[in-house]
Amino acid sequence: MKETSPVLIKNAKVYTETTVIESGNVFMDEGKIVSVHPSDEMPSNLPEGTQIIDAKGLAAIPGFIDGHIHGANGADVMDATEAALDTMASVLPKEGTTSFLATTITQAPEQIEAALINVRDYMNKGGQAEVIGVHLEGPFIEKKKAGAQPLQHIKDPDEALFDRWQELSGEKIKTITMAPELDPDGSFIKKLAAEGINVSAGHTDANYSLMQQAVKHGVRQVTHLCNAMNGIHHRDIGAVGAAMELEELRAELIADGIHVVPEMLQLIYRNIGSERLLLITDAMRAKCLPAGEYELGGQPVHVSSDRALLDNGTLAGSILKMQEGAQNMLRLTDVSMKNIVEMTAVNPAKQINIYDRKGSITPGKDADVLLVDEHLDIKYTFCRGIIAFKGDKQNGID
Repeated sequence: MKETSPVLIKNAKVYTETTVIESGNVFMDEGKIVSVHPSDEMPSNLPEGTQIIDAKGLAAIPGFIDGHIHGANGADVMDATEAALDTMASVLPKEGTTSFLATTITQAPEQIEAALINVRDYMNKGGQAEVIGVHLEGPFIEKKKAGAQPLQHIKDPDEALFDRWQELSGEKIKTITMAPELDPDGSFIKKLAAEGINVSAGHTDANYSLMQQAVKHGVRQVTHLCNAMNGIHHRDIGAVGAAMELEELRAELIADGIHVVPEMLQLIYRNIGSERLLLITDAMRAKCLPAGEYELGGQPVHVSSDRALLDNGTLAGSILKMQEGAQNMLRLTDVSMKNIVEMTAVNPAKQINIYDRKGSITPGKDADVLLVDEHLDIKYTFCRGIIAFKGDKQNGID
């Protein structure tokens, strides 16, 4: 990251942690939010060289946090190179993502280990959008619900192996997706939960009662709700029903209208609400690139204008941008900008225990801020106080 200079955003509709300031200012310096106040309370003695940006009524909201993303713009976390993570960190601010969990896929142990070591080393160097840790998706998942996870590398839960991987990552594994039915006594889940890992049920064949038991053991999330799990049936409401009924769970959601159709998005929103949903992309390397032939987890992926598929027709991640997912949700009934802020920033930060420094426009937190219009078109993205993306000049914004 280059050095920051002071920035004052003025005349913005500021969505703070507790309220909405209809016309407010946000002052940022040294990568942090310094102050937030109404526009008629301009700070005195601004530091020399302060850049002043007149938002002219645009909304100032916290930057998006993508808790589940494999790749973008030709790069993938499993490439295990600094260049791959740098590519992702550089392109994601264009869609409003200011931080993300680098997400692995089920693969041979040595390949997962190379990716973990690379993330650890990259986090010490930093990029534009911040890598805030690792989402370990697999390999401890149910083969019958593998989806696009390579079958040959799926394993049963292994405490020693996880401990090795966590050590190699520099303690950077924040979320793990696993099938709770593979841990019948709950010992693996309890261990991880006790260590502060966000345990997410995914790629699972669990029924509702097993999900209830998993929550007692420490599961607190559901991975890409509706995908690679049992849906709602009138005799067993499955993992999807569990996400709706069990208040302890937050649920990831790929809001592209393909993984989950718009009518189901509406049903989910009405039954779960913005306080327990986490918008994610689950994007793979083809995001931001033309349709064509790509790869995920060593498998060929056919990408069209709106989706990515394996040879057998299985969805292979997405090519969704966070901004698009948020816009799709904003079109639903009873969804407001405040609800979008919850699903894209507040909840993801709380879920992995970084709400003390990210997830809201609050003095002392990282200056990860978006200026957006009422349609969530992005005009500015600030990553820790630095302009990482500047959109068009609609509304006359400078």
